[in-house]
Amino acid sequence: MNLKPITMKKLFALTLVALFSIPMLQAQENMFNLGDKVVSLGLGLGTTLYSGSYYSRGFPPVSIAYEQGVKDDVLEKGVIGIVGYLGYTSYKYDYLGWGYKYSNIIFGGGGTFHYPVLDKLDTYAGVLLGYRIVSANEFGTSSIGWDYSASSGGFVFSGFVGARYFFSDNFAAFAQLGYGIAYLTLGVSFKL
Repeated sequence: MNLKPITMKKLFALTLVALFSIPMLQAQENMFNLGDKVVSLGLGLGTTLYSGSYYSRGFPPVSIAYEQGVKDDVLEKGVIGIVGYLGYTSYKYDYLGWGYKYSNIIFGGGGTFHYPVLDKLDTYAGVLLGYRIVSANEFGTSSIGWDYSASSGGFVFSGFVGARYFFSDNFAAFAQLGYGIAYLTLGVSFKL
């Protein structure tokens, strides 16, 4: 591997760009503030559940989240929020007319940290602690003849990053990346 050393000229230019960028970043308006209440409706892409042969999606991964700003002036312009989350999806395993229908529900709560970097863009990172409920029901006829159904649950932990672009003071589109009902969630947010 051939690495070229950074010359003093390049280092000086990078330093100037960084110094002039800081005031521009600080001049950005917060799109999420102390006391703000936001409801987000999302559709998931790239599920964290069920893949492989004979699986098909039933109900797509959907989610609803409620978030409220609880602390501002963190690192000068940052805002801390608390969030409640509910997600649902279903899948089907079908092998020659026999299989299982699965449903998954995740609910939980967590925290977010918002920091403005561009006008009309609310960028954030967060964590979520929740509980997943999974149920499975057999359908069709198996050679054994069982009629099987079961449910289970367990705690889930997620880290995520996202951004909301505000088209108006109260309406935004968002994208969020992280583990939950889906790896990527796209949707809309409404500021109440």
